[in-house]
Amino acid sequence: MGIIWTIVIVYMAAMIGIGLYAKTKVKDSNDYHLAGRRLGPIMLAGTLAATEIGGGSSVGVASKAYGDWGLSAGWYVVSAGIGILLVSFVAPYMRKAMATTVPEIIGRRYGTSSYAISSFLSFVASTALAAVQITATASIVHILTGFSVTWAILIAGLGVVFYTYLGGMWSVTLTDFVQFFLIVFGFAIAVPFAFHSAGGVDAVMSNLPKEQLGFTKIGWGTIIGLTIMYFMTFSTGQEAVQRYYSAKNQKVAVTGSLLCGILMTLYAFIPAVLGLIALAVFPTINANDALATVSVELLPPLISGLLLSGVISATLSSASGNLLAVASVFVKDIYPIVTKKAVESHKELKLSKMLVVISGLVAVGISLFSQQIIPLLVFAFTLRSTGPFAAYLLGLVWDKVTPKAGLYSIIAGTVIGLGWQLAKEPFGIMAVIAGSVASLLTFLIVNKIELNRGVPAAPSAYNQEDQYTA
Repeated sequence: MGIIWTIVIVYMAAMIGIGLYAKTKVKDSNDYHLAGRRLGPIMLAGTLAATEIGGGSSVGVASKAYGDWGLSAGWYVVSAGIGILLVSFVAPYMRKAMATTVPEIIGRRYGTSSYAISSFLSFVASTALAAVQITATASIVHILTGFSVTWAILIAGLGVVFYTYLGGMWSVTLTDFVQFFLIVFGFAIAVPFAFHSAGGVDAVMSNLPKEQLGFTKIGWGTIIGLTIMYFMTFSTGQEAVQRYYSAKNQKVAVTGSLLCGILMTLYAFIPAVLGLIALAVFPTINANDALATVSVELLPPLISGLLLSGVISATLSSASGNLLAVASVFVKDIYPIVTKKAVESHKELKLSKMLVVISGLVAVGISLFSQQIIPLLVFAFTLRSTGPFAAYLLGLVWDKVTPKAGLYSIIAGTVIGLGWQLAKEPFGIMAVIAGSVASLLTFLIVNKIELNRGVPAAPSAYNQEDQYTA
């Protein structure tokens, strides 16, 4: 256990070191929020993948494989990879807009009311998502160290707040780049060692119920539903969209997105396999402990340390992206709405860092109070995606849209999405899908009526010159 501790502590220290280095590259708020819009395809792919491969894609997939889903739990991440691939089609429009936040585009096209509502939704959802990832990280720290859950949450939360505070998007991008490849390497190298310690592939297979090996056990309906959900949430989620805004140009935004989708798909079934090994060897443990148990009981300390560092990487990288998203939305959107004036340029960086700290402490508080992962995750996805889905995407790619179409679709999608979730998702339809479909239909109907009445189209989303498209 001493070797495992040492590896994890060295990893955490390295992340802080990267944050200190990133601080030297931050000259202004554009560097802090968008890494100076200078990310190349490899860096973009790495930071996208690390942000979207969080606790659900590692601990959660292993848990699902141990439980009802079996091997098909890998589709949870494959669906996310396909979702990112689909976002690639709108990625150049995101980059072309020269924006910082999702609400910013909505404000340009649909006016103050839509702007205010979408800003509030994004702010609350990103804070909740940060709390989810801090909780997921703490669950691993708790199992690994034996610390109380409270102390584990405090350690994980304060660590991610510190390195995000130091370097903003530069810090997040550099740590994400390291974290993603640590995730992939740690998980991939763990599989053969785990099989060997469990007695070999044949021994594991013989101890598994045959139905657990079904490649599509969860069903095509669930797979398609997950893919749609991920496309919707990735295309409107501030932590993902902000990375597309940070790309060097439109071509990089597409290339990085495609590469990210491919990398996520290649990684997808590795945690599922580890979950099945846990089921074969430790059939009576808690499903949520499957990954940690395999790591501690079946792997050499060095490999175990790498794997657990990879898991911590996955969750912390997602949390850092969410904290930066909260700061960006507040500084760029909420503050100007409330005060009726933009933040002065020389104060923007200081205020952004302050918001990272404040939102991080709030997220830690939510994590301490709630200590839930999946329910809070679903709530946040529903809150941030259902309403703004149609208004944001159609506002990017369609010239003839009207302000009321955006406003009414945001309201309808949010109300129906949250209502659908409170009703426990009737007919097995995910709340995020029900709300987003309502948002889309409302937008198309209102927009058609408005245009037929001669209402003029909303202003363009592209009202700034893109100096980085060359």
